[in-house]
Amino acid sequence: MVAQSVCKGSGSEIDFSYFGGAESFTEGKRSSRRTTVVSPSEQDDGVSYPGPPQDPTEFLWIMTEEPHRSRRMAIMKAHPEVTKLMGYEPLTKYVVLAVVSLQLYLAMYLRHTHPLSFRFLFLAYAVGGTTNQNLFLAIHEITHNLAFKGINANKALAVFANLPIGVPYFAAFKKYHIEHHKHLGEDGIDTDLPTNFELLCLNNVLGKTFFATFQIFFYALRPGFVRTQTPTRWHLYNVIVQLLFDYVLVRTFGIRPLLYLLFSSFFAGSLHPCAGHFIAEHYVWDGLNQETYSYYGPLNILAYNVGYHNEHHDFPSVPWTRLPALRALAPEFYDILPSHPSWPMVIVNFIRDKEVGIFARAKRIAKNSKQKHASSSSSSDQE
Repeated sequence: MVAQSVCKGSGSEIDFSYFGGAESFTEGKRSSRRTTVVSPSEQDDGVSYPGPPQDPTEFLWIMTEEPHRSRRMAIMKAHPEVTKLMGYEPLTKYVVLAVVSLQLYLAMYLRHTHPLSFRFLFLAYAVGGTTNQNLFLAIHEITHNLAFKGINANKALAVFANLPIGVPYFAAFKKYHIEHHKHLGEDGIDTDLPTNFELLCLNNVLGKTFFATFQIFFYALRPGFVRTQTPTRWHLYNVIVQLLFDYVLVRTFGIRPLLYLLFSSFFAGSLHPCAGHFIAEHYVWDGLNQETYSYYGPLNILAYNVGYHNEHHDFPSVPWTRLPALRALAPEFYDILPSHPSWPMVIVNFIRDKEVGIFARAKRIAKNSKQKHASSSSSSDQE
């Protein structure tokens, strides 16, 4: 009321001496909340901000353990029948076969089309980007041994699903991803976390646009800089089979089918609607300390229900076809959690919103670092 009277009484001049040094009425105003809550509560009404903005110069360092283990134990206690949802999904291998066949057909179809033509680029983005994203997530599903009972059968299917991606991917991804589950948010182990270099160089609108456009390269190259792996025989199988496939494809049909597959993989991890899940899953939003976010929209149909991400981290042994049933079984646990209403808008808001960026990731000190610190401290005390 005071502000209104001051504004009205002063005509075109506003007496800013009443506003504590503010230089505009929009100063400090926050953007609209980005996440929603299915079942609002006193703790979170789904409209207001649960917490203040995060410091954009640093990651969100937390001291608590990752939330999925404790919620898994609570759900198993409240709903012991959840174990009936666990186990492999026979449908997965048929979906993989269909999607691989579609991609190879389109690659053959475009073998006489110029790679920079509208038809080539449109199909690589709209169809190829979607199908290769589907194959990325098929490999994600198979990584959890959810396509067959046996380990080797799952790995062989992953090598096959890898073919249209164009580069060997599965074997390295498997180990890094299992560590992501076991050590969520642990600095130096969870390679899904951005590095300090990324925080320094990409923490503005231009940097975030660059990151969102080329995020496929960040996810592919970052792990090698953060935490190297010891190659296994499946790394070798993955590389040999992929290179042989690429060689035969180029020798038989020319370079353009391979370019189509590589373009598809790039678009799948770029400014593509389905690529929103990369940012949606674990970036921190709206002043929350929540590490994992789900998305329950229609794009899950194309993405092995990876949008059910809280559910997936809570129960990695529940396959994609049963994740909606898991959520329906325990709504008191999941419907109170903030979730994303749109993957495409996640990318848009990530780029334009100053309250989220490379910095918006929860990190914790790695367990082995804590143990080393504790042992060194006890040694010092004894001395």
